[in-house]
Amino acid sequence: MKLLYAEDERSLSEAVKDVLEYHKYQVEAVYDGLDALAYAQNERYDGIILDVMMPGKSGFEVLQALRAAGDKTPVLLLTARGEVEDRIRGLDLGADDYLPKPFAMGELLARVRAMLRRREDFTPDLLRMGNLSLDRQRYTLRCGEQSMLLPKLEFQLMELFLLNRGIYLSTEDILVKLWGYDTESEPGIVWVYISYLRKKLTALGADVLIQAKRGIGYRLELKS
Repeated sequence: MKLLYAEDERSLSEAVKDVLEYHKYQVEAVYDGLDALAYAQNERYDGIILDVMMPGKSGFEVLQALRAAGDKTPVLLLTARGEVEDRIRGLDLGADDYLPKPFAMGELLARVRAMLRRREDFTPDLLRMGNLSLDRQRYTLRCGEQSMLLPKLEFQLMELFLLNRGIYLSTEDILVKLWGYDTESEPGIVWVYISYLRKKLTALGADVLIQAKRGIGYRLELKS
């Protein structure tokens, strides 16, 4: 299981990383919120552990950006704060669990196991259209016997189209949902990723296509 761990206290980070790795987890550690968001957006993780109080971006801000972009990776929030309001805020933003500091390593391990167990026990939900199916748990696009593992952004874009079938999505809508409100990416990046998906749909022999309508946007539709 691969975990992303974001904590700005270096000594605590090293201690937690050592314990998690001793228990056979693969851990990537970062030390501020900006790196946490960048890593989470560009890699696939089985779970994310976020400290709330971090430089760059807070754990709340990282979590909010991930959920706004449709990222459903389980998140455990760590914080020195014990106020009920902060716990409520974290859960309302989409956290799966919340552990106040200081914590016992045994409790952290138990929370991580529970978080990952819920993910494993979840029945993979397939989004379908025509002969195309998208496995939202395995990031796999399939047509008949042919399948492809999608990179994260391509997966999120295909998921967005399948969840909004029949609806045109503007370039701005897609940019915000996949890259976030404060992205510095240019609108042209949307076309680039749509081009990637179109090539994959052709290679798989899909009977659906991404249709463009000038001035309106893009949608997924069945070939006529």
